[in-house]
Amino acid sequence: MTKKEKFAALIAHFEEHMPVAETELHFGSPYELLVAVILSAQCTDKRVNQITPQFFKHFPDPETLSVASHDAVYEQVKSCSYPNNKARNLIGMAQTLLNEFNGIVPDSVEALQKMPGVGRKTANVIASVVYNKPAMAVDTHVFRVSERIGLTTNAKNPLDSEKQLVKYLPEAIIPKAHHWLILHGRYVCKARKPDCENCGITPLCNYFRKQYKTKATTKS
Repeated sequence: MTKKEKFAALIAHFEEHMPVAETELHFGSPYELLVAVILSAQCTDKRVNQITPQFFKHFPDPETLSVASHDAVYEQVKSCSYPNNKARNLIGMAQTLLNEFNGIVPDSVEALQKMPGVGRKTANVIASVVYNKPAMAVDTHVFRVSERIGLTTNAKNPLDSEKQLVKYLPEAIIPKAHHWLILHGRYVCKARKPDCENCGITPLCNYFRKQYKTKATTKS
């Protein structure tokens, strides 16, 4: 199976079995999603969704967040990973959002990365989820799943993985494909113990084929 055929089969499978694929982060505005994605670095979406309701009661908009003290923001995010850094980045993000973008979350990946706490992955999430741009965010799930299946080959880092993925994905599919791979990695192709028995794409998967051959060789 060629790489092109593998991508086509993967798209067909997920279009049938996961026609709706969306972020599991709760948000009501681009500002809220930006905060949630910054908080989600090295932290689960479940934890972030527990934090954000109270956070947005205290800081409902970038204006309020931009003048908040570090201690006040830290108090709201202390249950997530790296709360000191995230508190500082969130305040800096709000200040930059107001000073450089008039409080409007930009749709450009390059512009988004000008804000503290916003790396390429976060910028791609905002661009794709809010503005439906063909931006492929590569987190740990996407990086792992893509390599296991064989969608990417020896990707050196998330950017390398991103470039390999967008080469074969139709632009219109990219925002949804990002969520397909994340959700598949979160619930099926888990890091420590992939659930191959309940996976619908094993015929496409390099990892499964290698595991099957190893077991067959061991038994013989």
